[in-house]
Amino acid sequence: MKLYSIYHEKKGLIQYRDKKRTLWLASVFFPLLPLYFISVYLRTGQEAIFVVPLIVSYVIIPLLDWMIGTDSSNPPEEIVPLLEEDKYYRYLTFLTVPMHFIVLIACAWLVGTHTLSFTAIFLVAIMAGGYSGIGINTAHELGHKNTWIEQLLAKIVLAVPAYGHFTVEHNSGHHVKVSTPEDPASSRMGESIYSFAVREIPETFNRAWQIETKRLEKLKKPALSFQNQIIQSYALSLLLQGSLVLVFGVQLIAFLAIHNIWAWLQLTSANYIEHYGLLRAKKSNGRYERCKPHHSWNTNYVLSNIVLFHLERHSDHHAYPARRYQSLRNFDDIPELPNGYFGMYLCAYIPKLWFKIMDHRLLSLPHINGDLSKVNICPNKRDAIIAKYN
Repeated sequence: MKLYSIYHEKKGLIQYRDKKRTLWLASVFFPLLPLYFISVYLRTGQEAIFVVPLIVSYVIIPLLDWMIGTDSSNPPEEIVPLLEEDKYYRYLTFLTVPMHFIVLIACAWLVGTHTLSFTAIFLVAIMAGGYSGIGINTAHELGHKNTWIEQLLAKIVLAVPAYGHFTVEHNSGHHVKVSTPEDPASSRMGESIYSFAVREIPETFNRAWQIETKRLEKLKKPALSFQNQIIQSYALSLLLQGSLVLVFGVQLIAFLAIHNIWAWLQLTSANYIEHYGLLRAKKSNGRYERCKPHHSWNTNYVLSNIVLFHLERHSDHHAYPARRYQSLRNFDDIPELPNGYFGMYLCAYIPKLWFKIMDHRLLSLPHINGDLSKVNICPNKRDAIIAKYN
C-alpha cells in the first residue's frame, strides 16, 4: 500500500496511506457484474436469474452498507496534492469507460441472438440500463476535470446511456443553481421522485442546449454544428446503438429504449436524493449564497462509495467540485442520508416511505431547525406542508 509523505514546516513529517487504494478497483469492475448473470443464464437457461441484479442493487448492497458501516476519515489536507497527482486513481476512471461499452454490447448480443421471453428482455434491459446509468457517474467524475483526455472520455462514455448533454448541464447548470428553486436537478420537499423526473429530464436537456448554444455564439459558431459538445456525444450514441440494431435486428429498438430510460432514471434517482429540500439563501442583491457542504445530502457508507467513485461524499463535491474522488472529505454537522444511494433509491421509489423518513430529517438539520423558510418546498405542496409542520 503506497505511503504518501510530506514534510510540513510546523507539523513536521506527515504520512498517509489510502486504505481504500485497492478497493477503488471495485468502481472499475462493478459495472461488469451483468456479464456474470449472462454467463449463469447461458449455463442454466433460467431467465429468473435476471431478477437477481435488482435484488443486488436494492436489497443486498443496502444491507451490506449497514453491516459494513461508514468511514468518515479524511486524508490530511497537506497530502491531498500528492493524492491528486497520483495517476493511479485517474487510470481507474479511464479503465472504467470501456467496461460500460462491453456490458451494453453483451446484453444486446444476448437479446439479439437468443430466444427470450418479453419479461426476460425487459429485465435484461433494466439490468443493462442500471449499469449504464453508473456510466453517467463515470462521466461525472471525468467531466469535472480539465484535462482534454478526461473531457473526451466523459463524452464517449455518455454515448452508452445516450445522455450526451449531461456534462454541459451538470457543470454549467446544476452546479451553478444547485439547491435553489431555479434548478430542475434539485428536488423539493413534498415532491415525489416521479413528479421530479417529469420536471428534471426535459428541463435539464433544455438548459444544457441553451448553455451550449451561448458558448458557441461567443465563438461565432452555429448551435447545429459538430462543434456542439452535445451533438458530438449523441452522434456517438447513434453510432453505437444504431450499429447494435443493424447487427442484431430491430428487436433491439425496444430493448435500447427501455435501457436508455432506465439509465436516465439512475441519474434522476441520484439527483433526487442528493439535494432533497435543501435551499441556499438568497442575498439582498438577488444572488444565492455560495454552495456549502450543508447544501447537499452526504453519506459515508463504505461499500456503495467504493463502487461509485465516492459519489456519495456529495457535500464536499459540490462545495469544491474540482477535487478528485480519492480526496473528497467528510464534514461535521452536514445532512446525512440514513443509507447508501442504492438503499435510498428504493425508499424514493415509494414516496410515502421517502417522505416519512426524510421530511423530519430535513427539518431537524441544525441550519434549518424547523424553519420552513429555509427549505426548498414544492410549490403545489407548500400549503399542505406549512399546515402539517407549523
